[in-house]
Amino acid sequence: MEARKIVVVVEDVDAARTALRWALHNLLRYGDLITLLHVFSPAASRSRSKKKARHLRLEGYQLALSFREICNTNFFNTNIEIIVTEGDQDGLKVGAVVREIGAFAVVVGLHDRSFLYNIEQCGRYKHVVVS
Repeated sequence: MEARKIVVVVEDVDAARTALRWALHNLLRYGDLITLLHVFSPAASRSRSKKKARHLRLEGYQLALSFREICNTNFFNTNIEIIVTEGDQDGLKVGAVVREIGAFAVVVGLHDRSFLYNIEQCGRYKHVVVS
C-alpha cells in the first residue's frame, strides 16, 4: 500500500482543529503523510514588511505546532510535515501547494471567514462545493 499525502489547512479556528481530528480518525492510514499547511497574508505595508512577515511566519509555525501536538496525542508515530508560507486569502496558494506536493486529500475546517467561500464566489474551481 502506497503512502498518501493529506494536506490539512491550519487556521486559528475550532473548525480547523475539528477537521484535523476528523482526518486523523477517518482518512489516515499507517504510513500516510500529513502536511500541516498554514498560509499567512502578505504584509500590507512595505516599510516593515520583512519584520511583519517574520512575525506572521513565526505565529503560523507556532499554530502548526499546536496542530502537530493534536496529531501526536491521538496517533503516535504520525508522519507530519509543516509548511508555513505567504500567500493570498482566496485559496490560490493553498491550491498551488496541494498541486505541487500531489496531495491525496485536502482537509479544511469550514467557518465564516473561510477562503472556500471566495473560491465559490469567484467560480474559479467548478469542483468545490461549499454548504
